[in-house]
Amino acid sequence: MSSTASLERPRRSSGVGRRLRNGAVSLLWALAGIAIAVLMWELVKWLGTVVSLPLNTSDMTMPHVWTMVSAMGEPEVRGSDTTVLQAVMSATFRSLLLAAGGFVIGAGVGLLLAVIMQRFLFMERGLLPFVIASQTVPLIALAPLIVGIGNRISIGPVQWNTTYSVMFIAAYLAFFPVSVGALRGLQAPSATALELMRSYGATPGQMTRKLRFPASIPYLVPALKVSAAAAVVGTVVAEISTGVRGGIGRLLIEYARQITSQPSKVYVAVFGALAMGLLVAALVAALDVYLTRHLPKEKSA
Repeated sequence: MSSTASLERPRRSSGVGRRLRNGAVSLLWALAGIAIAVLMWELVKWLGTVVSLPLNTSDMTMPHVWTMVSAMGEPEVRGSDTTVLQAVMSATFRSLLLAAGGFVIGAGVGLLLAVIMQRFLFMERGLLPFVIASQTVPLIALAPLIVGIGNRISIGPVQWNTTYSVMFIAAYLAFFPVSVGALRGLQAPSATALELMRSYGATPGQMTRKLRFPASIPYLVPALKVSAAAAVVGTVVAEISTGVRGGIGRLLIEYARQITSQPSKVYVAVFGALAMGLLVAALVAALDVYLTRHLPKEKSA
């Protein structure tokens, strides 16, 4: 017994050490990517002063990287105690909450549609074409329509507002990857595995929980990553289209209007939107690690 425990401890410690090493390597690659992007930006800007390039490399459109960094500490408005960085962080957090809400709603709806389409073949044939066609509607044209309809909705004391419209649009973009990916995953079990479950007398619900859902994880996790990115994009675009205040999308518009006097501010807002996307990607990656913790890992040759 003691020998088994002594063998288990080194195995666990080696697994933790491997994850730490992989995380450190990934961090180094990320930092290297940022450094390369900064060097390329400054190189293009320098080339613009030497030769004629097909793009504008002036300080108005391409400020230096150190100018963008210094703009983070400047007051957002003259005489204000709030810095540009603080305003961007606050707006990013608000947009992140809306994107998270839209992602949860969209992923839930997409998963429900996938279960229904897998369970009933006629529902798959009837719903799947409309699910695909729903993504062909231009979002910029759809956003004002959703706001106009939503403002007339009132359920008891709850009055629909523009914030709900932004979340709805984020969910609208987020449900599609999950519905298609989950449907493919739920249909992944082999005929032999399905026949084995039937021989045990499993009900359709038990087959879904015990067989189809575990088999769908390799398909569902990539779909969730795409869905999370779509929710972030939908949130930012919806904030721009609907004019809702407080989010990073609206801040991008406000700072873009000041580009003639403070061109670096709009880039700080862009960095905020990028940080929101990276944070969402990190959260989904953590979910990936949790959901696939019991799946066999591929070994490199």
